[in-house]
Amino acid sequence: MKYQVYNQKGEDAGTILLPKKVFEVDLNNDLVHQVVVSQAANRRIVRAHTKDRKQVSGGGRKPWRQKGTGRARHGSIRSPIWRGGGITFGPTKERVFKKKIPQKMKRKALFMVLSTKAKNKLLLVLDKLAIEKPKTKQAAGLIKDLRANIKHFKTGTILITIPENDKNIILSFRNMIRVEVKQARDLNALDLLSFKYLIMPKESVKVIKETFIK
Repeated sequence: MKYQVYNQKGEDAGTILLPKKVFEVDLNNDLVHQVVVSQAANRRIVRAHTKDRKQVSGGGRKPWRQKGTGRARHGSIRSPIWRGGGITFGPTKERVFKKKIPQKMKRKALFMVLSTKAKNKLLLVLDKLAIEKPKTKQAAGLIKDLRANIKHFKTGTILITIPENDKNIILSFRNMIRVEVKQARDLNALDLLSFKYLIMPKESVKVIKETFIK
């Protein structure tokens, strides 16, 4: 499909032919949902952890004898009903949230989201993306120019996809809120859906094609 290309000032810079296998894929909501849920689950870090009665310290002997004291029977101070005892049914680090998903499904979902971005004009293709020095002011000016000159590019979160590791671009956009930079070969459906707009230079289209079309 033919798609509009802009320069860094938001001016018309011709068109590009986007690969049909990547940018003209019909959306399947169920497939995208399944892939995004699995990717979110695989990123989940389990931090909450409680100790049960076998893990807390102390309680090596019976608190008092079984009979004759007038008090309730207890076998260990590690019991969950004691203060400082173990926790019953508490969260533990042994929980596993990872989900396996076939590579073909991941790629298909990625193509569907890219196609939807292009269809809804939430994709901006630039003839090039270059910043001479790592300056946040320059990066902010670039975004400002694009928003001023492109009608359908307004407020919203932005994901910038670069063809290779460019420190000047990464450092320039790093301090900007609601803007993130990611290499084209690392794209996935979850990241794309986390941002409203996707900006990429023409070189990134080539990297996506070489990386994901098998």
